[in-house]
Parts: sequence; C-alpha cells; structure tokens
Amino acid sequence: MDSASHIKILILDDDTFMLKLLSRMLVKLGYTAITTCDNGSDALKKIDHADTCPDLILLDLNMPDMDGIEFVRYLVDRQYHGKLVLVSGEDERMLKTAERLVHAHKIPMLGYVHKPVDPGKLAEILLGWTANALNPLSPSRKIYSADDIKSAIAHQELVNYYQPKVSVENGDVIGVETLVRWHHPQDGVIMPDRFIHIAEDNNLIDDLTRLVLTQAIVQAGKWHQSGLTLRVSINVTMDNLASLNFQDMVVNLVNENNLPPQKIVIEITESQVMGPDARIPLEILTRLRLKRFHLSIDDFGTGHSSLSQLRDIPFNELKIDQGFVHRAWSDDTLRAIYDASLAMGKQLGMDIVAEGVEDRNDWELLRETGCDMAQGNFISEPLLADDLPRWMEEWQNRVRAGLLDNPPAS
Repeated sequence: MDSASHIKILILDDDTFMLKLLSRMLVKLGYTAITTCDNGSDALKKIDHADTCPDLILLDLNMPDMDGIEFVRYLVDRQYHGKLVLVSGEDERMLKTAERLVHAHKIPMLGYVHKPVDPGKLAEILLGWTANALNPLSPSRKIYSADDIKSAIAHQELVNYYQPKVSVENGDVIGVETLVRWHHPQDGVIMPDRFIHIAEDNNLIDDLTRLVLTQAIVQAGKWHQSGLTLRVSINVTMDNLASLNFQDMVVNLVNENNLPPQKIVIEITESQVMGPDARIPLEILTRLRLKRFHLSIDDFGTGHSSLSQLRDIPFNELKIDQGFVHRAWSDDTLRAIYDASLAMGKQLGMDIVAEGVEDRNDWELLRETGCDMAQGNFISEPLLADDLPRWMEEWQNRVRAGLLDNPPAS
C-alpha cells in the first residue's frame, strides 16, 4: 500500500471532528497525501492549482454557504478529472439522487458512505480503485476507435454470450438473452459498454447488430434442432428500426434456420423507443408481432415515456430494470417501483422478467410476488453457447435438490 501515499486526497466537510476522523481512517489505509477543507471556496482554490489538485475528493453534501451539490457544479466548470466519494448523514434516497446527479455531470464517482462512517465500507470503496489508479496504462483504460470496431466486425471478433432466463415458479429454463462481447486479439474480452457507444456514434451499430442477430438466430436454430427449444432474446436499437429492411432480414434469418418465430424475442430498451417520427419503427414492430415474434420492452422504468410505449407498441414481455430489482427486498423506494412495474405488466397480460437477480434474497422476493421469470448472476452469468448444456445440468441439479426453496440468508 506504500504507493497509495502518492495519491492526493482532499476531504471537504464543515465538521472539524469529521475532518480529523476521516484523515485518521485514510492514514490507516496508507493514504498520507491528505488535505482538509471546511468550506467549498477553500477547496476550489486547491483544485485550481496543479500541485494541490487532488486525485480524489471525499465530499460532504450538507454544508452551509456552498453545499456539496453546488460544489459539484463548480467541479464541472473546472473540468475536474479526479474521482469523488460522497460522505453524508442524509438518507439513502437522497444519496442515490446525488449519485445520479454526479454521474449526469460525468464526474467519476466511486460510491458513497453514510455518517457515522464505517471504516470497512470506506476501505472497500478505496482499495478497489487504488490498483487501477496506480496503473493508468492498463487495458481497461484503453480507448477504441471506429476503425477498431469496424475491424472487429469484419473479422468476427464479436462473440455472443447467452444469459439464461428461468421460471421463478418451477426453475425451468425458458430462454436466454444474447449479450455481445468483443474477443480482442491483444486485450482479451472487452465488455459492450466500451464499444457499443462508439458503434452508435459512427454509424456502425447496424452492422454490429446484424452480426449479433445472425449469430444468435443461427445458434437458436442449432439448439432447436437438438431439441433445446429456448426462447432467444436479442437487443436492437432505434437505428436498427429505421429501415423496413430490418423486418425482412429477421424473418428471412428465422426461416433459413427453420425456427418458429415464437422462439425469437426482440428487445428494445425503453428509453430508446421514442422519436418525432415513429412510423417506420412502429410498422416493423407491429409486423413482427403479427408474424408471432415476441417483443420485449427492456430496462422498464428507466426512460421518460414508459406508459406511452406500452400503449403504442404491442410488447408482450416487460423486463423490470435491474436497478429496481436488486435489493428491492430491503429498500422501500425500489420495492414500490418494482411492485408497480410488476402489477402493471400483469394487468396488461405480459410476461414479466426481473433482471439483476444477484442473490437469494432477490430470488425470494420474486417468488413471494409472483414474478414470471428471473435473470441475473444468482442464476447464471452470461455463458458461451458451448457452456450452456453443462450449466443447464448444474441448474437442474440445484432445482431438484431444493436449493432454491431454502429461506434467504439473514
């Protein structure tokens, strides 16, 4: 941890005792380049000079004169490139709102801790970050270009992984969601959040989706021929729905692979299903439903017009976003949103999938509330197609052994 002593940390809190307490906690963790300020104005002066600008700020939210939210706005004005940890006595809901605001300002935030501060929680947040901070040239920080993505598509380096969806009632494997990964020849497996937006910004998303879609439907055909009749979900964007050719491509691929259309689910992210001219997307989606494809509204509740999408588009599956599922059993706000989404989907006669099921407590909530399907790491992480049969055998053993019927851990 000696290297951590070179990381500059600024603590901003109007409480002198808290400044001393946090300083002692950081020193015990090996961080010694610590500066403290009891007001925002003094802290901004430190940030304005290169030799005192911190790599990390521990920021109190509720301060007189300049509160933490206003301070963040001044950080944006200064194009601050360091990291942020919120430290506050405010309730969970307030902290989560503040966290979303920080992310909206595109300032990297490591997390938040409640007052009184738990040293273990603070250590957990900081220790994971320190290793990356001390290795800035690691592959995880590499930025890829449009040409890199174009080459990956041309050389078929984009590989589909499949995350299972299972019945909450009996554990049956209903289907899988297709999740693309980039098998980079030098950098290993690259996650989609590092290349999808580049494809979208450079008019490559159509080619990327076509490759993912083709691989998924061919794989679904192989599974179907072997007697494994899984429902295969594939994510598409509004860019894919801009041309009427998309519908013909999907239909032709399904026919070529001797698949019943009922086994293909087209997932559209809820926040994307908008636009001033929805005629072509609406025609494509309606025609796909007429041909008995399934349509799923993904990440439900994260966009701005959820209800109008349910009214206007013939979805028959609703996926409750993982942000409203994981830990909803212990968070009243999340539970209220989860319950409302579930009830609405049920009233509309839709299949309900809960994403982000991470542990036994999440699973138990779904069982108690009558959710149809579950997806998440408690069930399985995304798998390569060849690994799915082995996982299915292991999953069925868990079901038969009654491991999913045990009460959640306290």
